[in-house]
Parts: sequence; C-alpha cells; structure tokens
Amino acid sequence: MSLLRHLFRRKRPVIRRKRGPLKVQFVITSMPVGGAETLLVNLLDRLDQSRLQAEVICLKEPGPLGQQIAARIPVHSGLIDNKWDVRVLWRLIRLLRKQETDAVVTVGAGDKMFWGRLAAYLAGVPVICSALHSTGWPDGVGRLNRGLTPLTDAFIAVADSHGEFMRLRERFPAEKVHVIRNGIDTTRFDCASVFQEPSVRDELGLPADAPLVGIVAALRPEKNHAMFVDVASRVLLEEPDSHFLVIGDGPERETIVRRCEGCGIADRVHLLGTRQDTARLLSALDVFLLTSHNEASPVSILEALACKVPVVSTNVGSIAETVIPEQTGYLVAVDDVATATALVTKLLRDESHSQTLGDQGRRLAVAQGSLDSMVEGYQSLIESLYDRSASGKRAARPQKVLGSFVHQTPR
Repeated sequence: MSLLRHLFRRKRPVIRRKRGPLKVQFVITSMPVGGAETLLVNLLDRLDQSRLQAEVICLKEPGPLGQQIAARIPVHSGLIDNKWDVRVLWRLIRLLRKQETDAVVTVGAGDKMFWGRLAAYLAGVPVICSALHSTGWPDGVGRLNRGLTPLTDAFIAVADSHGEFMRLRERFPAEKVHVIRNGIDTTRFDCASVFQEPSVRDELGLPADAPLVGIVAALRPEKNHAMFVDVASRVLLEEPDSHFLVIGDGPERETIVRRCEGCGIADRVHLLGTRQDTARLLSALDVFLLTSHNEASPVSILEALACKVPVVSTNVGSIAETVIPEQTGYLVAVDDVATATALVTKLLRDESHSQTLGDQGRRLAVAQGSLDSMVEGYQSLIESLYDRSASGKRAARPQKVLGSFVHQTPR
C-alpha cells in the first residue's frame, strides 16, 4: 500500500476546458453477451457524438459484442495475457496517452477496475470513473481496488439501493457515489412490435399453446442456472406441457446440460445460446424466471417487463425496485425452489392475473427504465466531472432526496 500512497502524492496535471467532444474510454475485460455488456453497447450507440466520443478497451478478447460494435466504434483488445501480467499497466498508459483520453470509465469490478483506474491516473486522464453492475461475489470490490478510491472521481451505481450498498457496504465516499439507473429501448422491447414475427413455438417445433418459461443470463455460476433447472423439473410435474428457454452462453453450458439430463428434462429445456432476437423470445414467454445468487439491477428483468412478461426472481441486489410482489411479479429467496415452483405454476395457470402483472410491468419499465435517461446520466456526469477538474473545484457533497442523490453546487 506504500506504493499507492506514493502515487497519490503525485499531482494530477492541470487541464483546460477543451472545445469539442470529450474522448472517453470504457475499460472492460471482454464483451460476451451479458447484461452489463449489452447495456454498454446500448449506451455507446446512443451517445451524442458532439459531446462524447467513445472507444472500448477490452483487456482480453473483444467477445461477440465487441466484434459486433467494432465496425462503428473503435475497440482495442488483447492488452493482458494472464491474471498476473503487470505489463498491462504500461500498455494501457501508452494507449490512453496515444488516444488523448479525457475520461476513463471502468465497467465492473476486478482487474479492469484496478488496472484501468491506475493507468488512467498515471496517464494523467482528467476524469476517472467506475461503473459497477452487481453486488457481492464475484463482483465485490477487493482490497486493492479499494486502495484506489482516492484517485477515483465517481462510482456509478445502477439503482438507489445499489448506491446505498456502495456507500454503506463497499464504503465508498458518499460524495463520489452517483446513481444512473439502467435503461432499455422500450420501443424495441414491446410485444406489439414483434407480434408479426415468426412464432418462437413454431421455430422450436412446440405446440402453439405450450407454456413457456425463460431466463436471459450469461451461463456463469453466479446466475445459478441449477435452481432454474430444478424449478423446471418441479413445474413439469404440475404443468407437463411446459417448456423452458435458456438464452445466453458461457462456461456453465455443459454443467447445465448434464443437470437437465440428470433430471430427465433435457427435451423440455432448450439452450438457445447467444441470440440477437431477445425481444422476440421474451415476448413469447409466459413467465420470466431469474435465479441469480447476486445482481444489482439486471437489464433482462427490465426487458421482460417491457414485453409484458411477469417475473419471478430471487430477491437479490436492487431487484425489489422493479419486481414488486403482486404488481409486476414475485420475489423468492435464493435456492428456494419450492416457492419459485409454486409461483411459476400459479402464473401459468392464472392467465388473467399474469396479464395484469405484465401490463403493470410494462408501465413500470417505461416510467423507470428509459435508455435516453441512462445515456444523459453518463453524458452529464462525465462532462461535469471534466469541468470540475478543469476548474480545480472539489466535489460537491450530495443530499439524499426521494431515494436518489442530487448534488449541490459547491460554494
């Protein structure tokens, strides 16, 4: 830690307010198809180029989404060879200086949060931010990352309770915590907009009235697909015509396949992998079931609600802000298979109640999950931090108003 204290004694360079857009680098490990990565793509596509010009740095490989956006947004990759490759620091510093970077935003915890912020500081980048999208393992903020708190201008939370978690549990300074709610394109995720597309049930060779339950999540341990499969096996005892869609890919795929085979339901659980037609798939569902061990404010739930699909989810992170019992869905404890089974079965059997929850979920997603609002939040925050850095003013102390943070102008 003595090295960090030595670094903090360095004075960051004095900058002047520049004309034209600010150059922003978003630093991430890779870009598989996942919630945080999809949010980043949506953000990048909506940024006002006259205000912010964004690039992406993938420490490892670009991944499917990185390759997808590379045609329209510069994507740098392959900067780290392994977990202990300290040369990544100098590679990042050179890249940030070469690109004349005005702001760095690290996406997620772990290596990108540490190396991205340290390199930005040593490269003299005026604005350094960390956006976090989860709470608890595996995305908890470790000791080394906590050590870089003094050189970080902002920590970005995705929901009000997530911001509280970051202040109280992660112990980030209150004046540095900013809440920018996740947002989606509610026009795209609208069951009416995909009504004329080919039927998902026809594509899978299923009866037109087959009940469908689905999950959209990267196939990683923290998403707890084991619980999803266990619920599926029990629901099938009550509703034997049901089918289950698993949308996403990742290292747990074979483990999930084996569990389905062990439960004797391999023909009822359809692993669809990475898909570009998520809105179409979600609109076909009768129930969305999320079984994660930890989340913050998952975009997949907002997408399901926007498609008028009621949600049953584990009560983790900030999910209770969007999945409201008897209004938009139901919450269960992690690994409470019995309760989740009962609730999914209830929704499959009560079409009228499910439709009511779906309608209310759509209204909530439109009111609280605006993509434009999320984009403006990032743009305004980065610009204000840059202006503050240029003027030499210190951070304002936040006031808590109606569950969100608003900032006073320093006197």
